[in-house]
Amino acid sequence: MTDVNGSRGERLQLMLSPEELTLIDDFRFKRRMPSRAAAVRELMKRGLTVEGISSVPFGSKSSDFGVSAAKATGKSKR
Repeated sequence: MTDVNGSRGERLQLMLSPEELTLIDDFRFKRRMPSRAAAVRELMKRGLTVEGISSVPFGSKSSDFGVSAAKATGKSKR
């Protein structure tokens, strides 16, 4: 994801099987994307959207997210 200045600040290395790489390359070429990185970013964006976390505000904390409909408080209720 880009920061507020539009630059990419983190590098993420990822090991893929030959089959996974073929799937990413097929996705990339079918959509005429400029690079594997662009294809992976698009696939990640789509996956996050499906999970309902595509538009998380900058600065959000992990405690802002929970499994239930109620906002997580960071404390377990036992």
